Amino acid sequence: MWRALHLGAALWVVFAIGTAKAAAPQTSGTVEAGSEQKQPGQEPAGANPAEALEYGETIEIIGTTPVPGLGTALEDVPATVQTYGAKEVARQGPLSAADFLERNAGSVSLNSGQGNPFQPDVSYRGFTASPLLGTPQGMSVFLDGVRVNEPFGDVVNWDLLPPSAISSIQLISGSTPALGLNTLGGALALYTKSGNAYPGFSVSATGGSFGRGGGAFTAGGAAGAFDGFLTGNYLRDAGWAVHNPSRVAQLFGKLGHQTEHTDLDLSLVLADNSLEGTQTLPRSWLDTPTEAYTYPDLNSNRVVHLNLKGSAFLTPELWLSGNAYFRRMRNVNTSSNQNPDFAPGEPVQSTAFTDRSTIGQNGYGGAVQLTVVGPVAGLKNQLAVGVAADLGDVHFTQETQPAAFTADRGTVATGDFAFETDVQTTNQYYGLYFTDTLTLTDGLSLTLSGRYNRAHVAIKNLGAPEDNALNGDNVFTRFNPAIGVAWTPRRWLTAFATYNEGMRVPTPMELTCADPTAPRKLPNAFLADPPLKKVVSRTVELGARGRIGKVGHWSAALFQTRLLDDIQFVNDPTSGLLNSGFFANVGETRRRGLELSLALHTGDVAWSVSYGFIRATFQTPFQFASTTNSSAEDTNGDGVGDTVSVRRGDRIPGIPEHTLKLQADWEIVRNLSIGASVVTASGIYARGDENNQDVNGKVPGYAIVELEASYRILKGLRLSARALNLFGSSYSNFAVLGQNAFTGPGRTFGPAAGIDPAVEQFRAVGAPFGAWITLEYQFGGAPSPDPHGS
Repeated sequence: MWRALHLGAALWVVFAIGTAKAAAPQTSGTVEAGSEQKQPGQEPAGANPAEALEYGETIEIIGTTPVPGLGTALEDVPATVQTYGAKEVARQGPLSAADFLERNAGSVSLNSGQGNPFQPDVSYRGFTASPLLGTPQGMSVFLDGVRVNEPFGDVVNWDLLPPSAISSIQLISGSTPALGLNTLGGALALYTKSGNAYPGFSVSATGGSFGRGGGAFTAGGAAGAFDGFLTGNYLRDAGWAVHNPSRVAQLFGKLGHQTEHTDLDLSLVLADNSLEGTQTLPRSWLDTPTEAYTYPDLNSNRVVHLNLKGSAFLTPELWLSGNAYFRRMRNVNTSSNQNPDFAPGEPVQSTAFTDRSTIGQNGYGGAVQLTVVGPVAGLKNQLAVGVAADLGDVHFTQETQPAAFTADRGTVATGDFAFETDVQTTNQYYGLYFTDTLTLTDGLSLTLSGRYNRAHVAIKNLGAPEDNALNGDNVFTRFNPAIGVAWTPRRWLTAFATYNEGMRVPTPMELTCADPTAPRKLPNAFLADPPLKKVVSRTVELGARGRIGKVGHWSAALFQTRLLDDIQFVNDPTSGLLNSGFFANVGETRRRGLELSLALHTGDVAWSVSYGFIRATFQTPFQFASTTNSSAEDTNGDGVGDTVSVRRGDRIPGIPEHTLKLQADWEIVRNLSIGASVVTASGIYARGDENNQDVNGKVPGYAIVELEASYRILKGLRLSARALNLFGSSYSNFAVLGQNAFTGPGRTFGPAAGIDPAVEQFRAVGAPFGAWITLEYQFGGAPSPDPHGS
């Protein structure tokens, strides 16, 4: 079957190109003709189709290829698509795109394992986009067509882009092959504003709980064929817990030149952020959730991201588009850890150590795409063919410093930093892709797409050149096909069915940390390890969506994604460290689920509800060593459990089975509106409890409520307020099994007093009640639409 799909895909491309005929290009957007004065985010009639994704309020064109081009009409997309515009983002005032997705997108949940609000893990349908090295990544994330999964571990840093730069957000389900590596369960595309679409100037100031305060500005405008947009954000936050402050400085700018047939944009992202976390806490410490297990745990992130994208009509039926980018990302991490080799009687100066790692990574590449619009065998057709390259050079260094714990579990240096690791890695990801949408009859379209990927990952040991064991080249190749049908028998109904495949390749981090006989803590030790296999996803989805007159819309979908040779991180029970272990292919895993959503806008009230059901399970039995899982079997005959057996059907940790989200906005009077949202998630299993048998059981589910209000004081002057976790609910959204070493008096380091560590479940605690106010003033350009609709 798979070979037939591969062959059929290749024949389809040849046939479509060979029979394409001249046809006028389709225009995008749904703005009424004759609109003389465009509002921010509203696309004027007759605008260049390439600008459609820069106008965030009427999203009818979906980017289904890496390069933002003509896109695909929503009714022809055989997938679940969730779209959001700049007005929705502005109304809620999120800290990041991840923060916005948690409250709005169906089947999305966050966990705060890092202990910092700017560094969450985002899970969609059980697939993760995380800033944490070592987390298996299953989502691809794009910024104006540039893949921003970092080269070293495919991680996604949510803290780098100011939310005020976002024009639209598109979350697409499935293993869409044209979008390249890591698109196992879905892809997230962020598109940015332009001066042509968002003219005017605004400035705002924010302050409130946790010592959070800052300001932001936006400026946009156009002069003839040229336009420009600039926005910046600065924020300081003392943190709701001890030792988790944040400092965020972000800047985004874009210069553009547009004509009737061409579009050119040069954009720049700059960020310099300092983020401190609190780590997970032993369950026995949840009576004091603001404590830190150990500290410091600091990440400093700096980025320079430059992207040049352009497009042009070569003929009325040929559209050429492409981009070229450079991305320099530097991360410096300082983390405190206990000394797992400490023995009673040794001097306290050796109870701890501090790891300091530096990751300097350059990402660069681009893509070229040709879109052909014209009939095939007399039928309406749109074919896009492209080639993409994503290259990365990474220099990783690690140092370790001996230290001692203070009474409150901070570390004080007792020696100098000593060299531990110096590694260079290179990633070369190439892809040749196509996607073709053929209109068989009015309302019925067939989409066939595919991508050939070649990934080359090379590792070189700079710290010990004479040691060649670590050096190596790893090459992974595969063609991934997709086929889908979308049927729109009425304007209010679209039904679709699709099958697609995707892949991800082991990252340099995983390839050098894959030996169960030599587990290590992340991300410091690199050794020559057994090779890992690539992960292959196969997704089937059936769904429908539609409109309810002019007042609302709905959607429903059933889906299943199977991962072959899935990669999981397995903890090392002997080290006492929560981040020590190895990566392994664990066979087949499966995510199966249901999504439902409904949104209505009646009179002065708009409300929405979304429900997601996800059953994520292991499908291949396997075993791993564990002394922290209470159900571990004694295989050594020493009376101590040491091995956990995972059965087919056991739940994958960290993925809630049920999520439910409710939102309502009410325009009380013309200048005053309020909004409320509820986010709920069911209980999850802890990492380390892959067999679902540990005595601690599930982490309980939770529900949190948020309120928003907006009041227009004067023309251009607005006061808004936001309250998070309104009822102060105490909840956790991530857990891991481990050993609590601080069992001494006053939660001091137990082994120093001859007290053994205690096996516990560690939990990541969610933020308590917090409230903030924002004062914004806007002038120049077109008047800003009320973010609540007034």
